[in-house]
Amino acid sequence: MGINKLSVIIPAYNEEQFIGALLEKVLAVDLSQFNLDKEIIVIDDCSKDRTAEIVQQFPDVKLISQRPNQGKGAAVRAGIAEATGDCLIIQDADLEYDPNDYVPMLQALFDGAGAVYGSRYLKHPTRGKLVNLLTGKHDRQSWPAYLGGQSLSFASLLCTGNYLSDTVTALKLFRREIIKPLELRTSGFELDHEISAKVLAQGCQIKEVPIRYFPRSKEEGKKIGARDWFVALKTFYRFRNG
Repeated sequence: MGINKLSVIIPAYNEEQFIGALLEKVLAVDLSQFNLDKEIIVIDDCSKDRTAEIVQQFPDVKLISQRPNQGKGAAVRAGIAEATGDCLIIQDADLEYDPNDYVPMLQALFDGAGAVYGSRYLKHPTRGKLVNLLTGKHDRQSWPAYLGGQSLSFASLLCTGNYLSDTVTALKLFRREIIKPLELRTSGFELDHEISAKVLAQGCQIKEVPIRYFPRSKEEGKKIGARDWFVALKTFYRFRNG
């Protein structure tokens, strides 16, 4: 099946500080080597700031207004439903992730992968899991955030039989035929884990590719918290068989 268009799905909630700069970066990503067009979809999850107003300043970006606030997972689901691309990538609305990393991820997709995750923790991709586990933490990342994420890698292994070095990465790329048929149910951050469990349950392996990461703090707008870790565990177990 040919791949002609990449749909970029960006859930956003109160991201006026970052969304404009992010969209400029996404629009600037050169995909000519893949002969791909870009479709950019921002789902504004009832922001209380100027997020939607800023998005409307970009004529090449499609804006979906989600009312009332329904959660990141619901926003991603709305974006998946709207997307018309042959492949879909989910990108957070902040600047923790560099859109230029679409390129190595797309290369993995064109090499035959059905799903590709950008991993923040594969700093030494040619070495083993233990080396990457011990060296993966980023300088500005808190220890609770890092250890919480790493523990979910083992939750993935226990529930699905597959170890993922970065289960909560905000750069996830899928072929259309992998992600579109999934009957997704969750509405919060746990959608990450529902997607992973269901993709793995249908026999599709997830290829991980190293990416860059620029972590932000709670003060800078990071929204995920300790409660989400417990919900993630429950979600992996709930959807372990698809």
